Amino acid sequence: MNAGRRGIALHWKVIIALVLGVAVGAIVHEFWTASAWSALGVGNPAAFRTHKPSEANLDAGTAATLLRLVSELNDFVGRFFLQTLRFIAVPIVLFSLIIAVAGVGDLRKLGRIGVKTLLCFGFTLIVAVAIAVLLGKFVAPGTFVSEAARAQILDQYSGEAAQRVQTAHQLKDQGVWAYLLGIIPTNPFSAIANAQMMQVVASAFLLGVGLTLIPKERAAPVVAFCEGLAEAVMALVRLIMFVAPIAVFCLIAQFVATVGMGALKSVLAYCLCVVGGLAIVLFIEYPALMYICTPKGNRMTPGRFFRGMAPAATLAFSSSSSSATLPVTIQCARDRLGVPADIANFVCPIGTTLNMDGTALYQVISVLFLAQLYGIELTLAQHITVGIMAAVVAVGTPGLPGASVIMMAIVLESVGVPTEGIAIVLAVDRVLDMSRTIVNVSGDAVACVVVAGTEGTLAKETVTA
Repeated sequence: MNAGRRGIALHWKVIIALVLGVAVGAIVHEFWTASAWSALGVGNPAAFRTHKPSEANLDAGTAATLLRLVSELNDFVGRFFLQTLRFIAVPIVLFSLIIAVAGVGDLRKLGRIGVKTLLCFGFTLIVAVAIAVLLGKFVAPGTFVSEAARAQILDQYSGEAAQRVQTAHQLKDQGVWAYLLGIIPTNPFSAIANAQMMQVVASAFLLGVGLTLIPKERAAPVVAFCEGLAEAVMALVRLIMFVAPIAVFCLIAQFVATVGMGALKSVLAYCLCVVGGLAIVLFIEYPALMYICTPKGNRMTPGRFFRGMAPAATLAFSSSSSSATLPVTIQCARDRLGVPADIANFVCPIGTTLNMDGTALYQVISVLFLAQLYGIELTLAQHITVGIMAAVVAVGTPGLPGASVIMMAIVLESVGVPTEGIAIVLAVDRVLDMSRTIVNVSGDAVACVVVAGTEGTLAKETVTA
């Protein structure tokens, strides 16, 4: 990590790339229109971009082909980067959690750390939901959207919204007991192969517990094997992060060039309400909790925390995936915040599946926003229902882009709000998904700091370059 001292720190490179990506994407969206393609001999841009034959594109020249190649290369780089991170996510969860659980050795200590972790997750989730209910109720973002804007967005995104609602119904039909049974895999190898993160966490945890129950001399080779693989994976993370700025530029430029900034304008009050709530959680709730739970001589100050988590936060924003960001989250907690490896390896993988403060806040505000948009007055009991349902559903939300929108349909139906309203949320979901992923990832690191602080094992010296 000392390599960062020879030049600009990695997180600043990522931020610069992100800003440049937004600027380039906005310019492309604004000025590269059908007439620009026509000037290059492309009469059917959609067919040309997907390599489908069309008589309207017979005059397409070398310049058009090169531009298409640049676009495809841009998309490839972004997708390849995310795919490599997701490739790493499963093994880092599996091996790190096995090491963490087995490394504790004492089941009583493991239980104590586990209880502290769950209490921290539960506390931050309850506070986030309370903030969301208050903001959604008193700001009332649904009253700021015009009838024309609502109709236009509903028409544009209705098809995608219907697919998300159908997926939510399938999940809901499984029932609570089936969901709980599904946490324990019948075939752990299948869970690993299909990246079922909740089942991977359960498998790793149970294997780690099993290793604590056998003689240490028999468990030691298995633990050493997992440690070696975990270190190899973390080495790959450090290697992959060298190309993170390029990948972030490609991802953001592609997104902004596709959707533009127009969708944000029609639901700006809603977006500001969500981002404002996330900011309260990130900059007020989290720092206050860490200040209280870390020792007086070694307080985790906001500056220290946010400098330490900068690489993970910027990657979370660009990828919209807490699972893809997990390896970097663990690395930041260990190397930059001073959290012991056993705690970081234990808390972060569990947090990726259970700790979704940003998702819960987003769902509550979204449901209240849509209720106001449709003129539905929710009672106090329904507000409480929305908060409880959002908290429960957020726990089961996969750490993947857009997954929380699927789960939102369940919350909407619990209080009788039309599920087709999801189409309006979809118009700006990617931007808000990027923002709430920062909170989800930061919440995992906060739990690491809280547990390490209360255990008295938080290091004073950290690497913040």
